[in-house]
Amino acid sequence: MVIGYARVSRQHDQDTTAQLRALQDAGAERIFTEHASGGRWDRPELQRMMDQLRPGDVVTVWKLDRLSRSLKDLLQILDHIEAQGAGFKSLTEHVDTTTPAGRMLAQMLGAFAEFERAMIRERTRAGLEQARAEGRIGGRRRKLTQAQEREVVEMVQSGRRTAAQCARLFEVHPSTVTRLLQRHAPSTLPAPDHPVP
Repeated sequence: MVIGYARVSRQHDQDTTAQLRALQDAGAERIFTEHASGGRWDRPELQRMMDQLRPGDVVTVWKLDRLSRSLKDLLQILDHIEAQGAGFKSLTEHVDTTTPAGRMLAQMLGAFAEFERAMIRERTRAGLEQARAEGRIGGRRRKLTQAQEREVVEMVQSGRRTAAQCARLFEVHPSTVTRLLQRHAPSTLPAPDHPVP
């Protein structure tokens, strides 16, 4: 059975007329219609369609982005369709997993998605290494440079300025200076009240 899936976003005043006509012309015997964002996985009509798939069915969409806006999610959906023994067809992009050429195209999509994930991991790793080289371990960027931090600590510990004055001088919140001073506080133990035997 050819099963159609049509989707339009709620955010735009769209209708499914063109999609429904194309799906009917393609021989869809049953069409699931959705009004939801393509970035969401929890689409009720999509879930209903997936639950009712049987071996030999062919899920048909007007365009790939009607099924999902994310390549990762699209591939997960295609994997689920294949696991049910069903096929998939996109009318605009001419993707048809019921043919050898269509299966090859779907595999190429998967390869591109894996390449994209690898590139993201590589960029993330390079960014973290660069941040570590610049003295940033993670979290938000420091408000003060290392030279400014040393200057604040020296001014407060020498008594030339108070913590509040340094905060105003360097235009940071007083708590930033307080945390800085706590990190650089000399570790001294209080003198005992009486001699230890």
